[in-house]
Amino acid sequence: MKRYRGFFALASIITLAPILFPVNYFVTVVGVSIAINALIAVGLNLLMGYTGQISLGHAAFFGIGAYASGLLTTLLSWNPWLALLVGLLATWLVAELIARPILRLKGHYLAMATLGFGIIINILMVQPTHITGGPDGLSDIPVLNILGWDIDSDIRWYIVANGALLLGVWVALNLINSRIGLALRAVHGSEVGAQMMGVDIEKIKIKIFVVSALFAAFAGSLFAHQQGFISPDSFSFHFSIELVVMVVLGGMASKYGPIFGAAVLTMLPETLVVFEDYEVLILGAIMMGIMIFLPQGLWVGLSQKIKPLFIKKTISVEPAGG
Repeated sequence: MKRYRGFFALASIITLAPILFPVNYFVTVVGVSIAINALIAVGLNLLMGYTGQISLGHAAFFGIGAYASGLLTTLLSWNPWLALLVGLLATWLVAELIARPILRLKGHYLAMATLGFGIIINILMVQPTHITGGPDGLSDIPVLNILGWDIDSDIRWYIVANGALLLGVWVALNLINSRIGLALRAVHGSEVGAQMMGVDIEKIKIKIFVVSALFAAFAGSLFAHQQGFISPDSFSFHFSIELVVMVVLGGMASKYGPIFGAAVLTMLPETLVVFEDYEVLILGAIMMGIMIFLPQGLWVGLSQKIKPLFIKKTISVEPAGG
């Protein structure tokens, strides 16, 4: 149970926040965006932080999930949950298809390949205007319904989005603490060494690529139904970069770092709005400062500084003559 203390602490924070601050904008509104972004970041951390594979195209999988749900429910009047499942299936197939060739690449070549994939998907969202709505986007996406309850309020979306986040974190923790997690760390450390120890390098990288893509697609479907409107701008290269920043900012290969990074990067622009024209400048300065003084990420860096304060130093006294 010690391995899951952080998970129960996270669940407690998520549960208590709307109770302690029932009408707080940052809890009931921004909290939904944080949960959706954090869900993607948790999956991306499995790929980047634990396996060492760079992806600059994860916004594409986010978009596939969103557009699958949006198109199937608006054009074909499908049940939103069935549309969500089809979106996950489509993402699985696409991820499997592209993973085999691009994961043979390494370093910046892999980054460029995933970037190209993201650009292709974004173009496919823009060009068929008669289907996707083109740059104007897709509107009138129906809300989710759970056991007869329409998820049509901020607090209900807070519960659903954060419930999905907790589910994603639980899956990620079980992967990290399993033999697969050991294999991921081995691949990150040395692919040659991992292969000599019997790890199927290609198979494990493809599996974790698909898993991280499914995290993004699931978040995309939730995003589409929560917003009721989607456009290609929400799934651009810029958002892929933001996702990478969330993982790095929070701390790569840390269990809860991506969640912390997603929360900070989602909330900062909201809090810096008061500075108007200097908002982006201040945001950039803050991020530079974090990376300079906490290069391992916010979560890891702060944990290392705070943890010693709570550890009681014991002084051992040897008995005389011994």
